[in-house]
Amino acid sequence: MSSIKIEEVKTSLERFAAHSHIKGLGVRDGKVQFVADGFVGQTEAREAAYIIVQMIKEGKFAGRGVLIVGPPGTGKTALALGIARELGPETPFVAISGGEIYSLEVKKSEFLMRALRRAIGIRIREWRKVYEGELRSIDIRYGRHPYNPYLQRVLGATIKLRTRDEEKTLRVPAEIAQQLIELGVEEGDVIMIDEETGAVSLVGRGEGGEQYDVGRRRVELPKGPVYKEKEIVRFYTLHDVDMSLARQRGLISAMLFGFAEEVKEIPEEIRRQSDEIVKKVLEEGKAELVPGVLFIDDVHLLDIESFSFLMRAMETEFAPIIIMATNRGIARIRGTDIEAPHGIPQDMLDRLVIIRTRPYTAEEIREIISIKANEQKVPLTKEALDLLTSIGVDHSLRYALQLLTPAYIVAKERGKGSVGREEIEEVRRHFVSVKESVEYVKSLEEKFLR
Repeated sequence: MSSIKIEEVKTSLERFAAHSHIKGLGVRDGKVQFVADGFVGQTEAREAAYIIVQMIKEGKFAGRGVLIVGPPGTGKTALALGIARELGPETPFVAISGGEIYSLEVKKSEFLMRALRRAIGIRIREWRKVYEGELRSIDIRYGRHPYNPYLQRVLGATIKLRTRDEEKTLRVPAEIAQQLIELGVEEGDVIMIDEETGAVSLVGRGEGGEQYDVGRRRVELPKGPVYKEKEIVRFYTLHDVDMSLARQRGLISAMLFGFAEEVKEIPEEIRRQSDEIVKKVLEEGKAELVPGVLFIDDVHLLDIESFSFLMRAMETEFAPIIIMATNRGIARIRGTDIEAPHGIPQDMLDRLVIIRTRPYTAEEIREIISIKANEQKVPLTKEALDLLTSIGVDHSLRYALQLLTPAYIVAKERGKGSVGREEIEEVRRHFVSVKESVEYVKSLEEKFLR
């Protein structure tokens, strides 16, 4: 792999995702807090999830999985992510939807096997040359996308890192800038950049960064120079090892026969070889195994064959924690004429620990909106927060959250520093909720095409 070029310069970006605020299950001294680690409410579900985390840590959860059931928008994905965060900051978290397995490119079993092996990590220690320090400033550079005029692409970034003994300004390429965005790196975070590969690691929150309840763990300001040689941890997944061995075999085919076959399905012998290599480095003490979490949303979309495959996979030696989620009640098992609870076969349900989530109260909706507004740096007046809470209760929490950014854009156009009730009402006229959309369709039902 070619080296990533980082230039030293001698002389605020919004980054958020649907569940970027989730840092754990909000447990303090063994008790679940009402508001903590990005969670609001759902204390009963989080208490159950915390018990599962303890079972996993004690090695008493083998051969079982978790099923989270509840209405849409009640935090099922957030709960699964919280479990992964409680298991450790490096715990792999792979999220898929049940509908993703139906592909013309690979078989269903191959898709699921890849997902399972992406959720198993391998931690290897080695000495590398790195740039490490607390981020003092970050300036992301954007440019026009070559294919879509409505999109922008990341061109690079200029960052300033400091340690106790030194401060440097670095110009980094798009590959590193993109990782900074995806990791949600902010000023005050301590980061580490591998010089050769460009891999970015988020170490934690530095001494100069503000600390919130939903923030990152505190770490000391690094000592010595910014650019140094350091023992770092390399993290791979079983799927990474599989793909590496499969490409090596393709290279041999190219040298012998003049062509290389595209890797669409990894042969079973390749995976057996990967397992042997991993077992060897584990026995030699050069690596550690990090079982992760495979989250399957809309699990009712899986068919009977996929459930059979997962039941067998749950009992294998290298198996991640499988967490499923569904918002269905009694549904037909895909591929059969049988109806079952949540559209899941009985023999699979017998292997699952079931957690339920409940609809949010008005108080919880208000707190969630407030947290997301702070994360997205959208100042809200009390009247705007009251209106958004009412919208969340009457329509849906997701709809209320979707109005935040459009309302802030309208507020800035009007020269305001915060979003008021008027801006919320303005964007509501432009963007309707699902409930309003259904009412509109019913009112003009005879004019719509069938």
